[in-house]
Amino acid sequence: MAHRWKNDLTHADVTPRAMWLNRRQLIAGAGAAGVLSLAGESRAQALTPNTLEQISSYNNYYEFGVDKGDPARNAAGLVTSPWSIRVDGMVDRPGSYALADLLAGLSVEERIYRFRCVEAWSAAVPWNGVELADVLNKVGVQSGARYVAFETTVQPDVMPGVRSRVIPFPYVEGLRLDEAMHPLTLLATGIWGQPMPNQNGAPIRLVVPWKYGFKSIKSIVRITLTDRQPPTTWNRLNSREYGFYSNVNPEVDHPRWSQASERQIGGGLFARRQPTLMFNGYGDAVAHLYDGMDLRENY
Repeated sequence: MAHRWKNDLTHADVTPRAMWLNRRQLIAGAGAAGVLSLAGESRAQALTPNTLEQISSYNNYYEFGVDKGDPARNAAGLVTSPWSIRVDGMVDRPGSYALADLLAGLSVEERIYRFRCVEAWSAAVPWNGVELADVLNKVGVQSGARYVAFETTVQPDVMPGVRSRVIPFPYVEGLRLDEAMHPLTLLATGIWGQPMPNQNGAPIRLVVPWKYGFKSIKSIVRITLTDRQPPTTWNRLNSREYGFYSNVNPEVDHPRWSQASERQIGGGLFARRQPTLMFNGYGDAVAHLYDGMDLRENY
């Protein structure tokens, strides 16, 4: 079950909830709000925590539009209840599971993670959720499985991006099995102790904090265990720019911009950029997954 990874961040490390509920309080208390204090490698970079408003008003969810504010403007109609997830492929107990049944008996935890977008902006997000490994163990992973594939919902009536065919839908993503089973990998159901906002991937999404954000697929409706590397949306669209692994790596630039630094959202127009950390600061926990791999080739 959960708790195999020790979270070294608590609400004592981030802006108190009462402060982000009141923007004036937030501004007035900014000097005393404190910064994130992280263990190990990630102590090299402290981050100002982000409010729920910042996290939910600046993000990508192309089904609702391509501008950062489009998801917040357009996602109100997303149907999130009832919700079921189809689990299939190389599992012992395949089927269509109601979300409550799939999560029954699992421990919901708070995980305060860095979030790094491939577009070189970042955030610090207090997620609530369960370890993906616990869900996979619940359905029973068969011995030949090597990858986990994910698919997001398609609701054309309420998703303008789907109707305009911005990119091919449904959006799909995938992980190697050992990445999926890593205790940092989360199925998130909320932010800041609140239910997941529609625009952030309600009612359940993936969070893989050492990879670029597009790997953390939103509004999941299908999980498939397979012995073959699954197709992923951005890799399929442009494999030269978006590799299957997409680990955060400041030494491997995107062909159209540098990945050496990032801008944290909410910092204002003149906020200084900060250095990007290898594996987004989680190298102590995940670097061993890629021993022997050339991370410039397997990006």
